[in-house]
Amino acid sequence: MIQSRAFTAQSEKMRTSDFDYALPDELIAQTPIEPRDRSRLMVCDRQSGEISHGYFFDLPKLLTNKDVLVVNDTRVIPARLIGSKQSTHGAVEVLLLHRIKLNVWEAIVKPGARLREGTVVEFGGGLLRGTIMDMTDAGGRIVEFSYDGKYTFENLLDKLGQTPLPPYIKEKLEDPNRYQTVYAARDGSAAAPTAGLHFTPELLAAIEGMGVRIVKVLLHVGLGTFRPVSSDDPLEHKMHSEYFEMAEDAASAINAARQNGGRCVCVGTTTARVLETCADGAGVLHAGTGWTDIFIYPGIRVKAVDALITNFHLPRSTLLMLISAFWNRESVLNAYRAAVEARYRFYSLGDAMMIM
Repeated sequence: MIQSRAFTAQSEKMRTSDFDYALPDELIAQTPIEPRDRSRLMVCDRQSGEISHGYFFDLPKLLTNKDVLVVNDTRVIPARLIGSKQSTHGAVEVLLLHRIKLNVWEAIVKPGARLREGTVVEFGGGLLRGTIMDMTDAGGRIVEFSYDGKYTFENLLDKLGQTPLPPYIKEKLEDPNRYQTVYAARDGSAAAPTAGLHFTPELLAAIEGMGVRIVKVLLHVGLGTFRPVSSDDPLEHKMHSEYFEMAEDAASAINAARQNGGRCVCVGTTTARVLETCADGAGVLHAGTGWTDIFIYPGIRVKAVDALITNFHLPRSTLLMLISAFWNRESVLNAYRAAVEARYRFYSLGDAMMIM
């Protein structure tokens, strides 16, 4: 039974454990649904609290021609590299988080204790080499890569890298493109913006055909987005920064739709974080580019999002806190309990919900 407890963002009563819930392991989706838009869709009305059940292909029925649909067009790179220490040939895994400059990346490495400054790691029999330059405050590494001039780093990453999947997915993904949205365009993410995985080209065409404008923004997703909050006080949690872009035409289109009585329908928490980063106090969006570590939790006012399409998130995560800020914690957890009872599929490859 979920215990209902109210709090505000500034209240000392808010605890990470308030965002916990029970989930049977068999409801953690291991494989994607085919076709993409045949996943289930829970629809939640923020005003009435009413919950209804349908499928993702029902989405056009939930939109109007005044609405704007905002998506994150980042593309997941094959960021997982398996190699060996040059000195001992011991196995090494390097997971790229984000590029600092041309051939220098921040990364997570395994085994961390053995990869100190100056260590050289080889990939693909020496086609690509990485030298550990420094440690980060979070325990990661700064890695500088070198390779033969006849290659580019992107060539070698496509050749040697693997698509990183969340650790709760145990099954092999037969088609790596199923961990990309159909509109993925700009390389840079270590994880997919998973709410967008449900769209097909046909569904997008149908949505555009009814007059809904589809607007693209960018946030390169880092693994820190999905990291559970470990401190008992969520306000002690440190968010990792992620690169974002909000173009002038995107901001103008969203502002115009809202001014004309339409809704900003946001696909995913990553997209919502871009909008809230770029919104002023009145919810008006302004173009911007840079790094955001915005943390949205209950008590923080969501200003620029009118409806949110999102997957079901891990307990104790900042993503669950974000949707609790958009709706409210008690209603969100009640919806999650209903999803468990209705046997929805959870997490990255699972079903979706629309809160409006």
